[in-house]
Amino acid sequence: MERPTHRIKMKCFVFMAVLSFHLCLGDLRYSISEERRRGSTLGKIAQDLGMDTKTLSSRKPRVDFEGTKRYCDINHQTGELVVNERIDREALCGQKQSCAIHFDFFLENPLELHRVTLEIQDINDNAPKFKNEAIDIEIRESAIKGARFSLDEAYDPDLGTNSVHSYTLSNNEHFILSPKGADRGRLPEIVLENELDREKQDRLSLILTAYDGGSPQRTGSVVVNIRVLDANDNVPVFTQPVYEVSLHENVPVETVVFRVSASDADEGPNGEVTYEFSYLSIDSENLFTIDQKTGEIKVKGDIDFEESSSFELRIRAKDGAGQATSCTVLINVVDVNDNAPVIIIKSLNTPVRENLPSGSEIGIIYVQDKDSTSNGDIKCSIEQQVPLKLVPSVKNHFALVTTTELDRERQAEYNISLTATDGGAPPLFSSKTFHLSVADVNDNAPIFEKQLYSAHVAENNKPGSSVLSVTAKDTDWRQNGTVVYSLLSSDVNDAPVSSFLSINGDTGVIHSVRSFDYEQLKSFKLLVLARDNGSPPLSSNVTVSVFITDENDNAPQILYPSPDGNSFMTEMVPKAALAGSLVSKVIAVDADSGQNAWLTYHIIKASDPGLLTIGVHSGEIRTQRDLSESDSMKQNLIVSVRDNGQPSLSATCAMYLLVSDNLAEVPELKDMSHDESSTKLTFYLIIALVSVSTFFLTFIIIILAVRFCRRRKPRLLFDGAVAIPSAYLPPNYAEVEGAGTLRSTYNYDAYLTTGSRTSDFKFVRSYNEGTLTADLTLKKPQSAVDDLEGLDADMSDSLQPDLTGIRNHFMR
Repeated sequence: MERPTHRIKMKCFVFMAVLSFHLCLGDLRYSISEERRRGSTLGKIAQDLGMDTKTLSSRKPRVDFEGTKRYCDINHQTGELVVNERIDREALCGQKQSCAIHFDFFLENPLELHRVTLEIQDINDNAPKFKNEAIDIEIRESAIKGARFSLDEAYDPDLGTNSVHSYTLSNNEHFILSPKGADRGRLPEIVLENELDREKQDRLSLILTAYDGGSPQRTGSVVVNIRVLDANDNVPVFTQPVYEVSLHENVPVETVVFRVSASDADEGPNGEVTYEFSYLSIDSENLFTIDQKTGEIKVKGDIDFEESSSFELRIRAKDGAGQATSCTVLINVVDVNDNAPVIIIKSLNTPVRENLPSGSEIGIIYVQDKDSTSNGDIKCSIEQQVPLKLVPSVKNHFALVTTTELDRERQAEYNISLTATDGGAPPLFSSKTFHLSVADVNDNAPIFEKQLYSAHVAENNKPGSSVLSVTAKDTDWRQNGTVVYSLLSSDVNDAPVSSFLSINGDTGVIHSVRSFDYEQLKSFKLLVLARDNGSPPLSSNVTVSVFITDENDNAPQILYPSPDGNSFMTEMVPKAALAGSLVSKVIAVDADSGQNAWLTYHIIKASDPGLLTIGVHSGEIRTQRDLSESDSMKQNLIVSVRDNGQPSLSATCAMYLLVSDNLAEVPELKDMSHDESSTKLTFYLIIALVSVSTFFLTFIIIILAVRFCRRRKPRLLFDGAVAIPSAYLPPNYAEVEGAGTLRSTYNYDAYLTTGSRTSDFKFVRSYNEGTLTADLTLKKPQSAVDDLEGLDADMSDSLQPDLTGIRNHFMR
């Protein structure tokens, strides 16, 4: 096995400073002999490039020939170039002195390109061969000693010493081989040594043997038949020994290439010259013909500069007697721009990652043009406006480089059209379109359709019902664009948000976990997280505000009088009360809010329907007319309190009124809750006694309380005031301080729920035009009256601002 000549001329071209990898281009040259057996090693290319054979296979090495034949291949395991097809130097290069095969050696991951030249060395694999099986010569018997006669030369397609080197002639008594004619490059000549005698011998047969200079030496022989004739004194003579002409490729058949001319001084048949090819290769024989009489050389096949750029024709001129001479016609083929460029994509990384840095190389484009000189000068460009460009590289190679970062979300694929133009006149061009896909990278986080979501949920909702749906979109592809929803951990009223709401991870629909109560929780916020399935995953979150809307699920609650019917208190109404006088007031609250807490008061049953009326919004019970002596002393009312919800809820209470100026006037006071038809007088007397005692004790307690509160927190008590016993105050209600109104009117305490500060409950203005005057109030001891008047005078200045604010509040 021959050792390759390791002459590696590395030339690294850096296309851009920001390239993430470089395409290193270098020339490798190996010299091998032709006719190597298939599978034999040509060279250790991996070792010559300094590569590790363990990683060679992963880099996908390959060799790329321009033609259809693959003369060699790469062994992925050993990194050696091996023979893949028979290499015949004569078939590849003919008679050219230098013969080489050029091919490209590619590596991927990262991309590398190396130009490899394989020089083919000639071996002596061809023997000399004569054109004809016999050479016929006619020599006149008058030929003198020393006369020379040219014979056909032998042809050997090998070069140098392997071609025809010498000739020998078989032993005979008349002819010897001329030493000069036996030299390489000359026609063999025989020299007459002893004169001929046609009468003794008119025919001779000699063996001419041609030898090459190879080792082992090869030979070829031909029979020389000599016919002895009369004298032929002259041989044909060409005008010049070598002719050189130019011929354009693609000329039509029958085009005259050249006309050779030879003359013979003899007369008659001895001076008639005919022409023929001395020897032609198979290719030349199919392309040219010669006219035997005129010497015109014509084209009979297609002349292609790319197949062969020159031809050497050996022409022999022979006279009628067989004397011959030869000349050489050198034909130089002129290139014509008859080949359009061919675009070959030698390497293309597709799909391309979208976040690949600008200036990254993603492919190698090769443009092939068989023409030469300026006809083979190539320009290649991209037709569209795409983020790619072509960077010229080693001969007719272009690197496909990105100009910006690709974005799959803006454009996921490209149809790229390349155009290659040569430098001929007129120029030829060709186009090629290829498809480039952009691979997705998880570079986009999910984005919610709204910056803030809000949902309104009615209280008492059914657990598991849908609250709202959030939607986030991710412009990435496949799993990078698949969005999964979840709730971020947080607390609502010291409870995890997951105990209130849940979310469908695929659809983003939020469901309630429990039933909400507006009176306990009016609103809360939570964070929804949207995460994609990329690696690493990207996410974003959005705030969702949930508002609980009130439902009319709470009936009004009556604070005064007690709705449970256990109260035996009665309201005293003076007999002299005029129409519009305030008698009493029903106080009620509703735990709902808004219109669900707007209360209206209605008398649904009364002992005397025309005597008393109630304020629809205030709950104040007033007289409709002046009291008369005929009116019953005992008046019973049933009051209904309704809210404004849909549907409306209500509560009822019983109100007992006693028309009298003094308890002493009512000795027969009885419990109004019992039937008046009772006949047990003793029972009535006991009830009357208990009532009088209770009223007296209550009055004394009120007087003491007023004096006690003077130094602490005075409260204005006017005639006709309605006192609410603490026993009627529900445990979950709080007293609202400062319920006093304007002077000479009335005073009462209002009780609201602990959460009513944020409700929509409004106090209704109280009209005081018809309130009872001071002289029509219930009779009290004079000392108590004096105390009240003094207290009123002392507190008027200090409480005036508070009363003004309260008045304005009621006015609203």
